[in-house]
Amino acid sequence: MKRAFLSLTFVLLTVIAGAIIHKRITDDDIVSYTVDPETQDLSFYWKDDKGQVLGSIQHLKEFLAKKRRKLVFATNGGMFKPDQSPVGLFIEQEVIVTPLDTTSGDGNFYLKPNGVLYITKYGKAVIRTAPEFVYSNRIRYATQSGPMLLINGEIHPAFKKGSANVNVRNGVGILPDGKLVFAMSRTGVNFYDFAEYFKRLGCKEALYLDGFVSRTYLPAKKWKQTDGNFGVIIGVSEPE
Repeated sequence: MKRAFLSLTFVLLTVIAGAIIHKRITDDDIVSYTVDPETQDLSFYWKDDKGQVLGSIQHLKEFLAKKRRKLVFATNGGMFKPDQSPVGLFIEQEVIVTPLDTTSGDGNFYLKPNGVLYITKYGKAVIRTAPEFVYSNRIRYATQSGPMLLINGEIHPAFKKGSANVNVRNGVGILPDGKLVFAMSRTGVNFYDFAEYFKRLGCKEALYLDGFVSRTYLPAKKWKQTDGNFGVIIGVSEPE
């Protein structure tokens, strides 16, 4: 009887733990922003006009204010090296700043396939896996990160439902109407549940941007994180 009781207790604890680890992510768990790159000023930033790395969202705000522009939204735009240079491809104003990285290594970036988010000069947003990416002089901005969250509507095969690998995470997906949706979890979430959130929105392709270092600036939703120490920053601005 005692052994049966202990076995039942173990099963119940396992179920409870699984319920905690696997969570259906809702809008209450996420800070999200939808942007239309055809009509809004969406740009990727790294350095200021003097060649200094912007690094934080606060520095980006100040940089834009000097140009009489107001920051509406910002988030970190991919992984970076100790010197804050981008890991993998970065294209800014149609110039390749750092090349596509097709090598192997450790860490989330190299959990293949990783991918590229790019914006064309015509305002079209695209996410492609790194092996599928083809350079074009029509690309205005691009950032490489990884892993992919969704590939052709399917969750990355390496992600495990119920994984205990939870962290604050931010990512981006392409909505059915072609707009971009940026999302950051308010608390820890595993890769599977985070990817599932984008899938429920109808995204076919979605890309992970980063983890615990992630920050989002979205005053319209009373979310104002202006710190950080990043490489690339993605921002939406408008005239003051």
